[in-house]
Amino acid sequence: MTSPAVVDLTTLPGIACPCGTARRGFGDRDDFPGTVHLTPIERSARTHYHVEHTEVYVILECEADAAIELNGQIHAVRPKMSVLIPPGTRHRAIGEMEVLILSLPKFDSADEHFD
Repeated sequence: MTSPAVVDLTTLPGIACPCGTARRGFGDRDDFPGTVHLTPIERSARTHYHVEHTEVYVILECEADAAIELNGQIHAVRPKMSVLIPPGTRHRAIGEMEVLILSLPKFDSADEHFD
């Protein structure tokens, strides 16, 4: 039987990513199929895509003019919105924001691709 877990994402080490710095939780759990990332996104976020991963972005806070680009289309976002990003979707955040990202399956940096 597996045990529950509580993690303070703010205490995890930050790892550079195309969006800014990710703090990834539950990657060490064999009984959980994904990872949860707390990511402050910077203005310099780069367009990328994943072949295997599905991501869900939950916008925690953002600038008033923040948006997300999905396959070339710009969508305005605001706090408490969620965005489903299937494999193959080229995406990037526009503007500064803090997001919670659920990645399924577990995040693997080898599945970050750039054109």
